[in-house]
Amino acid sequence: MTETPLRAELLFAHDVSEELERELASGFGELGAPAVRVRRAVDHRGPAELQWLVLASLPLQAFLSGLGGEAVKDGYRALKDLVGRLPRRDGNTAPEPAPRPLVLHDERTELQIVLEGDLPQSAYEQLVVLDLTRFAVGPLHYDRALGRWRSELDEAAV
Repeated sequence: MTETPLRAELLFAHDVSEELERELASGFGELGAPAVRVRRAVDHRGPAELQWLVLASLPLQAFLSGLGGEAVKDGYRALKDLVGRLPRRDGNTAPEPAPRPLVLHDERTELQIVLEGDLPQSAYEQLVVLDLTRFAVGPLHYDRALGRWRSELDEAAV
């Protein structure tokens, strides 16, 4: 039986540059999940503006397991570098909202993992070995104080 190759569907916020779109699509290909479909979200304005910059829909457990395996050497570092390509706050001292994250979305379970641009290396190291079956609702966020991935909605349901 042959294994189905990983494929990613990428949805970009309307304000992502074409250059960044190409870089991220290429980056997912380098991580073993080439983008088979790339789209742009409809322009949102006002308080309901999109909270994420990029939404990548793919089989999450297989993707993350692949990053932790031999096929992609130091895959978690490559994912961290990919997320690091997202625009950052400039040097202004004026208060600004945090940069919008990249969100990994499991196409089967609908579980989401939020990847912020400044996550520590340990977050990615944990992510590639994380058992996603432990989570029912999500989204998963890395809790810096506790040093682990968690879903507040799952915890509230217990």
